[in-house]
Amino acid sequence: MGLACGIVGLPNVGKSTLFNALTNAGAQAANYPFCTIDPNVGVVPVRDARLDRIAKIVGTPTIIYATMEFVDIAGLVKGASKGEGLGNKFLANIRETDAICHVLRCFEDGDVVHVEGSVNPVRDAEIINTELALADLDAVERRLKKQEKLAKGGDKEAVIEVGALERIFAALNQGKAARTVEVTKEEEPLVRALQLMTRKPMLYVANTADPTPGLANPFVEQVKALAKAENAAVVELSCRTEAEIAELDDLEERKEFLAALGLEESGLDRLARAAFQLLGLQTYFTAGVKEARAWTIHKGWTAPQAAGVIHTDFERGFIKAEIYGCEDLFGLGSEGAVASAGKKRMEGKEYVMRDGDVVNFRFNV
Repeated sequence: MGLACGIVGLPNVGKSTLFNALTNAGAQAANYPFCTIDPNVGVVPVRDARLDRIAKIVGTPTIIYATMEFVDIAGLVKGASKGEGLGNKFLANIRETDAICHVLRCFEDGDVVHVEGSVNPVRDAEIINTELALADLDAVERRLKKQEKLAKGGDKEAVIEVGALERIFAALNQGKAARTVEVTKEEEPLVRALQLMTRKPMLYVANTADPTPGLANPFVEQVKALAKAENAAVVELSCRTEAEIAELDDLEERKEFLAALGLEESGLDRLARAAFQLLGLQTYFTAGVKEARAWTIHKGWTAPQAAGVIHTDFERGFIKAEIYGCEDLFGLGSEGAVASAGKKRMEGKEYVMRDGDVVNFRFNV
């Protein structure tokens, strides 16, 4: 599944530093606005300790994690919706992503210029969110005018779309995000085609100077209050520290570095999990002598749909799925013990996948 999370924010808040940490791709980062013009794209492994344990028990030498695509989009400024600061180009990049990762600066540093002259994460968030809403408002207004003409001519699909667009237009005019508007099953694909930015799930990243989450920081508390009001998620981390950790090639060195900071896991691992949850994703595993692998699916998918992620033939010719939970494997110690305990079962086409399922699909094409 190709799913992309766009990293946005004002210039100089830590976006490219975060991207460097996520991908270790060396995306350019500098202390001046519009350092990033063309979006950098990186595919990031979503490390999962469960998969490590499965591979160890099964005895496979190869581990393949699920992945998440992150897109580093240049810093937006006031007036971006009107083209300021190459805004039209940057907004077009955001439209193509599935979710938005909004980086907010939550630290003071006289050596790092702030485009607005001071550190105020709530103000910064409002600037970006306003520009996204204004761009959406313009897109909805133009689409509404076109579809109203078709609706008057008796086009049934246009009638359905106009109803949804009118509600979204009203919400945007009131300063609300398009995601706050409920749409029907019939309206959903029509609205989705517009790629409205304020309909995308939002994750705030509170970029701090200290890598330890939970320390007293009034800026972070402001971000948490903002996210709570918007029913959005927050991940607190230090982009600079995460970039330093990512430069360590050896996993043991990374563990030692984290331990020295008093951390059990990196902020990037927490960010990747939060992005997964934001997009309504979950993971199932396959494990054999050649490899142990994590596969990404949407919550609520059935076994045949999950099989289709591996190959379309698996879904088309689906017969049964041999399934057990990874926790049963951890508790019993081997696949044989899982089977002997009656924990391995055969499921059919109606089975709804659970996070952590270990699966062997049976199919015939």
